[in-house]
Amino acid sequence: MVDDEPDLRTLYELTLLREGYRVETAGSIQEAREQLQGQRFDVVITDMRLPDGMGMELLLRLRDQSRPERCIVMTAYGSAENAVEALRTGAFDYLTKPVDLKQFRQVVASAIQGIGAVPAPGCAPASFAASALGSAASLPQDETALQALVGNSPSMLAVKQRIAKVAKGMAPVLVHGESGTGKELVARALHACSQRAQGPLVAVNCGAIPENLLEAEFFGARKGSYTGATQDRPGYFQAAQGGTLFLDEIGDLPLAMQAKLLRAIQERKIRPLGSTQEEAVDVRVVSATHRDLAAEVQGGSFRQDLYYRLNVIEITLPSLRERREDLPALCQALLRKLAHESGLPSPELDAVSLGQIAQLSLPGNVRELENVLHRAIALGDEGPLRIPPDSLPSGELPVSASLTPAPPPPLPAAGPATLPEDLQSWLDEQEREILIRALQDNGFNRTATAARLGISLRQIRYRIERLGIDLPAEGHKHHGDNA
Repeated sequence: MVDDEPDLRTLYELTLLREGYRVETAGSIQEAREQLQGQRFDVVITDMRLPDGMGMELLLRLRDQSRPERCIVMTAYGSAENAVEALRTGAFDYLTKPVDLKQFRQVVASAIQGIGAVPAPGCAPASFAASALGSAASLPQDETALQALVGNSPSMLAVKQRIAKVAKGMAPVLVHGESGTGKELVARALHACSQRAQGPLVAVNCGAIPENLLEAEFFGARKGSYTGATQDRPGYFQAAQGGTLFLDEIGDLPLAMQAKLLRAIQERKIRPLGSTQEEAVDVRVVSATHRDLAAEVQGGSFRQDLYYRLNVIEITLPSLRERREDLPALCQALLRKLAHESGLPSPELDAVSLGQIAQLSLPGNVRELENVLHRAIALGDEGPLRIPPDSLPSGELPVSASLTPAPPPPLPAAGPATLPEDLQSWLDEQEREILIRALQDNGFNRTATAARLGISLRQIRYRIERLGIDLPAEGHKHHGDNA
């Protein structure tokens, strides 16, 4: 326990002694360093401002030396930037001064919990964080929360590695990805791999709650606080006490509710509707969005302070077009799931099945793939899986194609005054030339190109893929592409 105020240091020490912990204290950075040199601790709790430096120095020292201690930092009221920076640097959690002793005990207990224990059920072993990129065999064999994120492409292994690394702390996590990529699965894996795995996971779709009910749904309500409130009812924060609160589509929250959510996250306290008393809450917040929240901050539709609070750690999920090599494994996993739900045997995936699936652009990602497979099972006959013809785009690859799109057929030797021998190939080449010219004129920004040609971004992505147009590497990085 590191604090330069003797009275506070004694208060914190006595509080921890009553909980049964052994406690050592220090009044400065130097004293703390001497103690750390002589022995190991489970947890280091440090004030941010000390006479001979900043508590962040101790945090950096622990991190750089790969020491096992979990670090909790205490910051002055309103110093949100310090708390966020500490969490990003690797702090387990933070406390805001003046410290609430009940919250103090909860945070320390949370930090102590699981130290030296085996990983939580459903989580990869600790060694996975170091070896995930090297081998898919690093994953445990049993069905786990991490294995629910199907795929061994480099981008998916990087996601699993990041989950295993950041799950142990209390830092808020923002999961970003297109619709249908599996953001809730990431939240479930973060929860399962944390020391909160035995606590509740409460998932909330922020866009599905009427605006006039948001406060009561999030923070609870007292009897009589509004028409129809015939008894006290808990909110999402109370329901997630001791566990994880997953806020899906966080970008859909109106500004007024964003301000109230920010205070709840910062202060770890909520006030139920109709109550005059605040309640302490012990909840880890994981949020998700398919929107560009940084752009919405610039546009004024999302609070900057809330964005920084939520985006302490970011996990970005790749779209299916960025990991096409995962399609066979995804199809197998989805077919097993659908077969289990329907009670029917899982159909075989053969080369023709995979060739048909390779033709699908799947802008709805894994969710759309599941729907396509579900429909194929419902409408199909016995034998290998076949995608219904009306689900396949016209003029695409033959059904025997591989998962790597083939280049378009060559342009026939026919001048403009001569009828082409292959009309579809001739039309494709004309479309290809127009698209390439439009892309070049717009700096290979697909959003701008789509607007120039009067088509949607989804349509231009489909045409680029269908016609085999190769974009320069930097063309994929334009912010307007939302790729």
